[in-house]
Amino acid sequence: MKISSIRELQKIANKIKKILSPGDAVFLYGEIGVGKTTFARVLINSFENQKNLKKSEVLSPTFNIVFEYEIDGFIIKHFDLYRLKEERDIKNIGLFENSGKVITLIEWPELINEKPTNRIDLFFKYKKDYNERSLVIKTNGRLKVHEF
Repeated sequence: MKISSIRELQKIANKIKKILSPGDAVFLYGEIGVGKTTFARVLINSFENQKNLKKSEVLSPTFNIVFEYEIDGFIIKHFDLYRLKEERDIKNIGLFENSGKVITLIEWPELINEKPTNRIDLFFKYKKDYNERSLVIKTNGRLKVHEF
């Protein structure tokens, strides 16, 4: 599906938001600059808007590894694993700690071998001219995303 505008990302994020619960994860795959962090921002802000909370800036956690966002009753942890080079590096960052109270968003999840059952995999891709982007969604476990 085409995702070249913020409006298109917002529609998808709103549908995904409706099926996410604490304990679920969203894995974000794709090249640098393809829209992974923008999608995370739109999704987090959508949850904040739903709970009448002030919108967070939602920056890329590339250098911090993780940022946390408190949403009324649960937390969203936004990870960026780009700088990690080996699977063992993941063990000390609390990736799936307290997962029953957390929705986990992970950019660059390729190093994760033990993936949670209830997750959505989002594959962001550039079109040939790099002016357009597309998204493929795969669901796992109890999470099901219906037609958009």
